[in-house]
Amino acid sequence: MMSKKSFSTNYFVLIPLVFSSILCVFLIYFLDQKTTNTPLFFETLQDQISTFIGISGLTAIALLGYIVFSIFGINRIIVSGDNKLNALIEKMNAARKVIEIIYKSKLWRPEVKTFIDDEFEGLSFFEVKEFYKGKSKLAIEYLEEKKGQDDTDTLYLELKSLLYTEPKQKSLPNTIIYPLQYNPAILEKWLEHKVGSGLWYHFGYRFGDFKNALNLDALHERHQDKIMALANSIDPISFEDSSFNDVFLSKFGEYLNKDLIPKLFEAQSDKKIGLSTSLQNLYVLFASMVFIGILLPLLSTLLELPTILLVCSFSFVISSLVFIVISGLSFLSKTVNS
Repeated sequence: MMSKKSFSTNYFVLIPLVFSSILCVFLIYFLDQKTTNTPLFFETLQDQISTFIGISGLTAIALLGYIVFSIFGINRIIVSGDNKLNALIEKMNAARKVIEIIYKSKLWRPEVKTFIDDEFEGLSFFEVKEFYKGKSKLAIEYLEEKKGQDDTDTLYLELKSLLYTEPKQKSLPNTIIYPLQYNPAILEKWLEHKVGSGLWYHFGYRFGDFKNALNLDALHERHQDKIMALANSIDPISFEDSSFNDVFLSKFGEYLNKDLIPKLFEAQSDKKIGLSTSLQNLYVLFASMVFIGILLPLLSTLLELPTILLVCSFSFVISSLVFIVISGLSFLSKTVNS
């Protein structure tokens, strides 16, 4: 559907461009022949220089005004996008504080932390998920030597990955970093490996199988209250009337995986978008109108340049106006939709 729409848009822009280009070539040939065969016609062209310069100037001003107006509109969108992005970053930082409390808690069996932090120090969740690429011998050894941890060691690694700030990170600092802007690479990794879904899987889908290996009561009541306060600051609607239990942790993991991380990644990606192709093309047309439609006829008169240059200038202005008129409706429609 998108490709069909794109093809249609290009189709309605391409036809006026081809038509006006053909018209420009025809006018250059026709006016050149006219000035060659009719000497008085050159004087007629010179008499019309001020008129064409005026037309070119007004067109250039209109184009520049539209470009400036559009840039102001883009700036408003950027400011709005920045506010949205900052809010999402604050939510992600709060979510990682929740993860940090859970990760550092006594929820885990002691042998899980020993197995991961001591025997497989430096192993990352991403390496385990990408073991098939053969880039990490440590990940392969881990999968071969996994003990009876009810797979909670993998969940432990997954939560640890949420405390990373870049995908190649091997260990956590003593103080977890909460950035002002997230590295797109770590966001991509979180999305690629559905980080957060482990909470849903262990505490929602199969909590009956894992409840003996995950001691929720080991979290101090003070820590539980802090987790719930952070969750409500992230999304008071999603976590309204929630209490700290397996249902909340399952919902929180699903929220991270399907809502917060994708929105943060999208918001940071949108911020990189610059001027649209349409505005860039408009600026090219504006610059061409200034140089070919205004400066060229002025220089042609002042410096007595060859007649063909004046002919090219007039032909370009006429064909450009035709192009603007023909393509104007489709261009405006595309800009409004954008």
